[in-house]
Amino acid sequence: MIDKTLETDLAIELLKQFLPKEMYEEIVKAVNEEINKTAEGETPAEDEPIKKSAEEKTSAQVRNFSADERAAILVEALPYIREFHGKTVVIKYGGNAMINEDLKSSVMQDIALMKFVGINVVIVHGGGPEITGFLKKIGKESSFVSGLRVTDEETVEIAEMVLDGKINSEIVMLLNTRGLRAVGLSGKDAELIQARKKLATVYEQGDKKKVDIGYVGKAKQVNIQIVKDLLEHDYVPVIAPIGVGEDGKSYNINADYVAADIAGALNAEKLLLLTDTEGVYKDFDDKKSFISTLKADEARQFIKDGIISGGMIPKVEACLRAIDAGTNKAHIIDGRLPHSIILELFTNSGIGTEVE
Repeated sequence: MIDKTLETDLAIELLKQFLPKEMYEEIVKAVNEEINKTAEGETPAEDEPIKKSAEEKTSAQVRNFSADERAAILVEALPYIREFHGKTVVIKYGGNAMINEDLKSSVMQDIALMKFVGINVVIVHGGGPEITGFLKKIGKESSFVSGLRVTDEETVEIAEMVLDGKINSEIVMLLNTRGLRAVGLSGKDAELIQARKKLATVYEQGDKKKVDIGYVGKAKQVNIQIVKDLLEHDYVPVIAPIGVGEDGKSYNINADYVAADIAGALNAEKLLLLTDTEGVYKDFDDKKSFISTLKADEARQFIKDGIISGGMIPKVEACLRAIDAGTNKAHIIDGRLPHSIILELFTNSGIGTEVE
């Protein structure tokens, strides 16, 4: 049995054969930094970003692996590379992985790596912290109901500006500089996402209530052809979660739900939701209560009982929605872990919570 740290390192070593030399060396260096920190007893706090840049450290050395280690990772990873070749994986990119520069680089490297081994990748991104930060600059406070932002007309204009104008273009640029062909889309482009108002669901003592939270939408219809066309021509679609209603107005849609709808419309092999937690817990204060596999009926009951609450509700609901619509598997994974996407895709144990 290969331990988790070695498993990660070996997975990246295996993929040397698929990557340009400079990209491979950058990935190996970053992972070895984490191995060295762990060996020295320095573990980043779970609720804090990794602050030091790989470029600031000079002690990391590329490890040499034994023949047995190389054989082990080949046996473990090659079936996954073969299985996912030509398949589609939808990634909901959000949380700290969008803010911390090291993690941001890690995600872009993983996506580039996926493309090099023949996986079709679609990215749907969030941007909640950036929207909140901009609102604070103009003296506007944010409030949330069941993990969804209360959005008036001014807020939705700001959300569209931040999501489509700033974040989307940055992701496209980062991917293009790594040799990919990324194309930015809003849900309004080619009427990709036709939206209608979404009411927030609130549970009070087991009773379900609906609450109007403004220009927050849900997909009424997904016109997926533009995404299929881009994938067919080897592009990476990067989608901002803004939809358009019948009234012509913009609606801010939770990126988890958009990713689920896109994954379902594409019959994707996997939906990966990057978050700022390890996955789902039955009791968040009890780390032993972590749930690696969550059945659909159980997930719905946990939401009703309040076991799953707040920002985790849209993520679990998104997984259920994607699976119901035809996605093969859906996972909630810890985006704070460098190269978490590789760990989920190319190792036996995977990470996070799988909803089925």
